[in-house]
Amino acid sequence: MKNTLIAPSILAADFANLQRDIEMINTSEADWFHIDIMDGVFVPNISFGMPVLEAIKKHAKKTIDVHLMIVDPDRYIKTFADLGANILTVHYEACTHLHRTLQAIKKEGMKAGVALNPHTNIHLLEDIINNIDMVCLMSVNPGFGGQSFIENTYHKIEKLKELIIRKNASTLIEIDGGVTDKNAKQLIQYGADVLVAGNFVFKSENPIKTISELKALCS
Repeated sequence: MKNTLIAPSILAADFANLQRDIEMINTSEADWFHIDIMDGVFVPNISFGMPVLEAIKKHAKKTIDVHLMIVDPDRYIKTFADLGANILTVHYEACTHLHRTLQAIKKEGMKAGVALNPHTNIHLLEDIINNIDMVCLMSVNPGFGGQSFIENTYHKIEKLKELIIRKNASTLIEIDGGVTDKNAKQLIQYGADVLVAGNFVFKSENPIKTISELKALCS
């Protein structure tokens, strides 16, 4: 079985002890930091913005995977590159000119990701999949942590994997929302490359052990 990446979601961290939680991830078997930026417009919640990401970057020693849940993400592409994002994911639903947006992200030296809401069909990526480094499939409705996993996600992974293979693309598949030890193995079997885990990691009694156990399921 392939080595699937684990990306703890900082949205579920203890913001009063953020440096502690960042250093915990540094010492764990996790592969990436997943950072959700929410504007209260595209999604019905506000998370955190540039100053917090800047603070995270000072301590983070692993890949920074930034997920923009905001309207008009093009305005901030260079800003997030300057703040240290390695991967920048924008929502298909928020981009009028997606191809141009992906070009702008790559021009700033970042990997370009596209996120799809649960209702958004895979076939919409048909003409652009070869320009996408990673597709983030939302397995919950975006905006809040701690939601239940949407079972139709398995079918969407299958369809996306088929598209990637058919187009001879090298796109990674990331799953964001409701990931636990109960569905991780099945997600990998369907074709997931990156698993985002928030509450499952940070609300556990021993986050480092939880990450290790999740990683063991994925390798």
